[in-house]
Amino acid sequence: MGCARDIVEYVGVPRFLFSDFPLGNPAGRPNDPESHSFTLELALRVLESAPAPRTTVQSPLRWSDSPDWKLDYSNIERLSPEEIARRRAEFDRQKEIAKTVRDKSQAAE
Repeated sequence: MGCARDIVEYVGVPRFLFSDFPLGNPAGRPNDPESHSFTLELALRVLESAPAPRTTVQSPLRWSDSPDWKLDYSNIERLSPEEIARRRAEFDRQKEIAKTVRDKSQAAE
């Protein structure tokens, strides 16, 4: 499963489920268990029924009805300074949460 079709096909993987989603989201939309389940089931079907090596199947799921997301997704030139600051603060918050979880896990060992 992947989102970088050109790269994955170039290296010649045996079976590939391509999701036309932003990088990092090959298993479906974030916080969308239905898209995750659908994608997993489709990937298993590709694995099971691919007719030959280097088979690529494209997921029918779409990130957005508009192709403009490809221009907008993580394009810093299209973000306001306020939005950049908000995203940076959220990123830092998530890193702190991850560090706390890691530290607790290491302390329990």
